[in-house]
Amino acid sequence: MSLAQVASRALLGMEAPPVTVEVHLSPGLPGFTIVGLPEAEVREARDRVRSALLNSGLGFPSNKRIVVNLAPADLPKESGRFDLPIAIGLLAAQGLIPPERLQGHTFAGELSLTGALRPTRGALAMACALARQVPDESHAPRLVLPLASAEEAALAQAGVVLGARDLQQVVAYLLDQDGAAQQVTAPAVGALQSGGADMAEVRGHSAAKRALEIAAAGGHHVLMAGPPGSGKSMLAQRFAGLLPPLSRQQALESAAVLSLAGRFDPAQWGRRFMRSPHHSASAVALVGGGAGAIRPGEISLAHGQVLFLDELPEFDRAVLESLREPLETGRIHISRAARQAEFPAQFQLIAAMNPCPCGYLGHPTRACRCTPDQVARYQGRISGPLLDRIDIQIEVAAIAPEALLDLPEGEASAQIAARVAAAAALQQQRQDGSNARLQGAELDAHCRLDAAASAFLAQAMTRLGWSSRAAHRVLRVARTIADLAGTPAIALPHLAEAMQLRRALVQS
Repeated sequence: MSLAQVASRALLGMEAPPVTVEVHLSPGLPGFTIVGLPEAEVREARDRVRSALLNSGLGFPSNKRIVVNLAPADLPKESGRFDLPIAIGLLAAQGLIPPERLQGHTFAGELSLTGALRPTRGALAMACALARQVPDESHAPRLVLPLASAEEAALAQAGVVLGARDLQQVVAYLLDQDGAAQQVTAPAVGALQSGGADMAEVRGHSAAKRALEIAAAGGHHVLMAGPPGSGKSMLAQRFAGLLPPLSRQQALESAAVLSLAGRFDPAQWGRRFMRSPHHSASAVALVGGGAGAIRPGEISLAHGQVLFLDELPEFDRAVLESLREPLETGRIHISRAARQAEFPAQFQLIAAMNPCPCGYLGHPTRACRCTPDQVARYQGRISGPLLDRIDIQIEVAAIAPEALLDLPEGEASAQIAARVAAAAALQQQRQDGSNARLQGAELDAHCRLDAAASAFLAQAMTRLGWSSRAAHRVLRVARTIADLAGTPAIALPHLAEAMQLRRALVQS
């Protein structure tokens, strides 16, 4: 047989569209051509596949004209994931592998010159795509991957995942020989860990800790403002330890995005973490994109997790403005001239900033050196619409050194996390999601106010110039405060505390 077809998968954002690798051998001038919109790393597969087959002691048709078509032809193909299916297709086209053995199998993996298999990016996304395509367990697909990628893909629990260290193991599996590729099962879910950083180590700042507890319970975004060294970063670094445990679906979505960037470690499965890009990050680095294949940015890599932006006004204003849509919708749609991709971006934002360029505006002991114009320009780097999307805005004041030494240790993260988990469980039972995501009819149903509280909120909106979006965010925060208190209705004290957490810190 001079023609073989092997199933594989490409990557297009979070999707993994199917690709058929067609290999044809024909008489004529020897050559090796790959068609079907391959990028440079796919075209280089010719040399990797040839050397891998020869060094593995397998047949390479050096006296034939080889044409490899990656269908569909209008779908861009990138990375070395097509090395393995091309090699298997060449062996099948020579009659060395029965074509019926390839049915129901999907192959992906990069080959080294020795025939060893290297991990491929996006293995978990491919497994999730297979699960959506074939929901019937009786017709479960078989996914053949490099061993490290197979351990990752097994987390999707979609069909049978086979892991191989080299090309010879894949061939041995297809020929039912000894030393064949083996099925890989999903590892156990890791326990929630906070990396050893405990909120008890933060002395004082009871108001800031309370605000972070409310934010963790309801999934609210937070902006902390205060002078240098006041403890903003220390508080933020301990925030992930307060969050409720991830559900399996949340953990799978987070891992799938990390897999697309090649940054997922199966040992970290199911654990909370925080991403903290430097303020020099570009818009593409933050929201995603790129010149070639569209890659997820920091906001997507932090999907279901925490995104910490320190020194917020130092970010380029255009970069910060790119956060407005994902903060509202939890997704980011990236459009380029020839490609489009959509990534999830339901992150929890924790931001920190100084009140002025020198950092000491309002400091009790150190004088500020900034002029009013400098302060206005500095604070103006954060626009009003962006601030409108941040639920909780608090000041983290400096504590005098002599007072700091006398303060006792604070409450441990485990104690706070227990209250947070209880409040989060109430929200899951009530609306199957966090309070920060309440919209429309659900917001009206779960955040009703009595006459006194409604009048109080209306008066505050008028005096402070709040938009309806800001008022809705206050209601969501008040709902979370009531959940922490274990009360079904929002009372006036809950609303008043939520409004205190909404005080404007900067002027756009």
